[in-house]
Formats: sequence, C-alpha cells, structure tokens
Amino acid sequence: MNLKVFISSIFVISLLSSCGNSDKGQLVGVEGKQWFAEKPYGMVKVEGGSYTMGKSDYDIAGLKNAPTKTVTVTSFYMDETEITNSEYRMFTEYVKDSVIRQKLAEEAELAGGANNASANQGGGRNTRSIQDFAFKSASKNNRGGLFGGGGGNNQNQNQQTPYQEFSRHYDPLKQTLNWDVELIWKTSEYPDDSYVYVMDEFYLDKDDSYNGQRMLDVTKFKYSYKTVDINKAARSNENLSNFIEEKQVKVYPDTTVWIKDYNYSYNEPMHNNYFYHTAFDNYPVVGVSWIQAKAFADWRTQYLNAYNKEVGKSKAPIFRLPSEAEWEYAARGGLESAMFPWGGPYTKDDRACYLANFKPLRGDYAADEALYTVEADAYEPNDYGLYNMAGNVAEWVNTSYDPASYEYMSSMNPNVLDDENKRKVIRGGSWKDVSYYLRVSTRDYEYADSARSYIGLRIVQDYLGSTVTGTQQRPN
Repeated sequence: MNLKVFISSIFVISLLSSCGNSDKGQLVGVEGKQWFAEKPYGMVKVEGGSYTMGKSDYDIAGLKNAPTKTVTVTSFYMDETEITNSEYRMFTEYVKDSVIRQKLAEEAELAGGANNASANQGGGRNTRSIQDFAFKSASKNNRGGLFGGGGGNNQNQNQQTPYQEFSRHYDPLKQTLNWDVELIWKTSEYPDDSYVYVMDEFYLDKDDSYNGQRMLDVTKFKYSYKTVDINKAARSNENLSNFIEEKQVKVYPDTTVWIKDYNYSYNEPMHNNYFYHTAFDNYPVVGVSWIQAKAFADWRTQYLNAYNKEVGKSKAPIFRLPSEAEWEYAARGGLESAMFPWGGPYTKDDRACYLANFKPLRGDYAADEALYTVEADAYEPNDYGLYNMAGNVAEWVNTSYDPASYEYMSSMNPNVLDDENKRKVIRGGSWKDVSYYLRVSTRDYEYADSARSYIGLRIVQDYLGSTVTGTQQRPN
C-alpha cells in the first residue's frame, strides 16, 4: 500500500473514531454555550404581540398619517424611564477621558518615551511625567483600548475607538490606553510641559471663556463608530465593505437649545445648569440629536459587551432606538385602542390630578405642577412599568417620517428607515406640548441633526428567546 494512502486512511479512521466517542455517529449539532436572557439594569421586558397601530379615535388634526393597521412586534427590553442627564454623562465622561488619554499617549511617544513606557506604567512614582500615560502593548493582559476593565484577555483590542479624529498612529490592535493612572486636572499639578501642551488643546481660549472659569471645548470630544446598511447589503452582490460607514459624532448635548428654542424668554438658568448640575441628575437629557442618540446606543452596546468579554459571558444583543411600532406598542401598555398610556380619554385622574407633564392650559405650564421637565420617574407608569411615555420629553425613534408609511410598511416588526429622509419620528409629546401630542397614536418629527429642549431618548434591546405572538392583553 502506498505510504501516503496508508497515512491518510489512518487519519480518517482516527477522526471517525474520535467523533463517534461523543455523538455515536448522530447529528447532535456543534457544541455551544447555553444562553440565558439577562434583563439589562433599568429596563423592563415588553412581551411581543399584535395590536392595532394608528388612530382609533377622531383625527382632530386631519393629518391622515396614522390609519389603523394590525401589526405584530417581537419581544424586547425597554428603558423604564427616559435616559437621564446622569446616565448620558457616563457617555460624555468616558469619551472625554478616552480622547485625552489617547492624546497623552501619542505625545508620550513623540517625546521619546515609548520604549521606556513599561517602566512608567501603573503610576505610583514620586516623579510624575507624561510617560505615565504611554500606550500599553495590546498583547499584554491589561486594561486599555476603548472599554477598559481590569484584567481580561485582550478584551479591548478589537473595539472601536471614539477618538480616532485625534489619532496620528494609534492602532488599537497593537496598543491600548493606560487607564491605571488618574488624569490630572489641576493646572498646578501638571507634571511636565508635554502634559501642559496636550491639556491646553482641550480648553477654550481665554477670549472664549468667561466668569473667570477655564472651560473645556466640548466640540473636541467625538465618538467614532462603524455602521453597516444591512438592508442595502442584503440586496446587493457587492462586498460588504461598500456598505460600511464610519461616523464621528460630537457627544455633548447642545445646551444652547434652552435659548434658541424660545425668543423673548429668560431660560439662562436651564442653559447653564440643566445638563451639568447634580440637581438635574435624574431629569431626562435633552439637546441630543437623533444622530447623537444613535451613537449613545452604540456606545452602550460596546460598554456592556466589553464587560461581558472580560468575565467570559456571551455577547449581548445591541442597544438601539425603538422602532415607531415598538414605541407605540410599549406606550399602550397592553390597552387596546386606548387614547393615552393610562387609557383615557381624560388627562386627569379621579382626584383632578394631571397624569402627565405637558401644557394643559394656555400659557399655564405649571398647572400640572411642573414648569419645565420633571424627574424621569415622575407620575405613575403604564401597565408595562414604563414612565412618562406621554409628556415630559418627546422621544426619538428609529423611524423616518413619511405620512403614507402605514400604507406600505410590513405588518411584522414594521419600520420605515430611509437614510435619504432626514425627518425622523418623535413620539410621546413633551412638557411644552398640548395634550394632542400625548396621544399614543400621534406622530411628529424633527430633523436628524436637530437638537431641542423638549426631545430626549429611550433605548431598547432585542430579546433573544421565545416570544408571545397572540393578541396584546393587559398583564396580570
């Protein structure tokens, strides 16, 4: 027998023998980790089902943009409240620190200390220098990259970076950021001239600062991530790379909306304090565009999955904005053909107390005991446990506005999202709207790059597992 044939035969026999030891020649599937759905913190599960979407009551505005249509949505998790200032600041603070640490690491290399970086990593030296912030090798088991976490097996080396605009030669596959040392913010404690040079880049010039404060230039902090138009890619024979786009998004809210949205009005306290002051931590974030809301959802996904990778968990489904159909389904709270999340048709309860934060009377914003926004968990939740699905702030959804979309959208997980259409749907009404906009079926829109003092966001996550597909019912 030919030697090559003999060796090949032995290999095949060995392979079949090894396979047969475990599966006995049966089709058992490949081995994989068992998946258990884990409810994200601060979210509630909305069981999927069918419902009548659109206006079941009189269309008093005569818009004819929401005719009734029976649709079905699958199960998902949804934030029980609108995203708060405190939650959104996690995003801005992380991106800010990442951008600065990258710039410091690059300057450390230019200063000639890259080869000696390992001697300086970890801090704890009596003499500080910019070399404390030098890049670490991604091949080492340490914290770094975009989403750091102590330990882990290079969990960060494949993550996106939110700070590529400032990169001269940063490669997250080869280098990770040093998160082991704290950033130095006091100018009197800056360790050397190189550190001074880097930090000065992130502050406004003296001519642009006021009240004797040294102010950060928030436009310098951008989140960079990649998106893919899977709908176009699935219908094309072109390479997937043709449908991947990298986006860079400024992360800080536009606080000037409190001034720009209102002429002849004194709203400077809200402009100065609403996002930054801890008094408003639990209030819904505003001044965030649809584009920023999408970037926030991507960061939240990366942030969770970096941790999951570190502790050996499977990847979690992505966080995203809800579709218009999902939002309305959740807002109804299991009530079929209801006018408001609490049912209706009135905006007061049996004690004559208003049930949401809106503009109930002409010019009397405080009639509902709220002048501007209120805490994200104010008022009673609907039957799904979701707060302020009507009023407080309107909410971005991941749907483009087309008055005729109900006529042609699918009845299974319907959504119409057109990149060419910059008008994006907002739902729920806000603190400055009349009750018509609080109705669960009322549609409104704003342009994707616009930010307003009355628009916020709420995030959802897909539920992986069995779903209910019967008619929507009030939960027990």
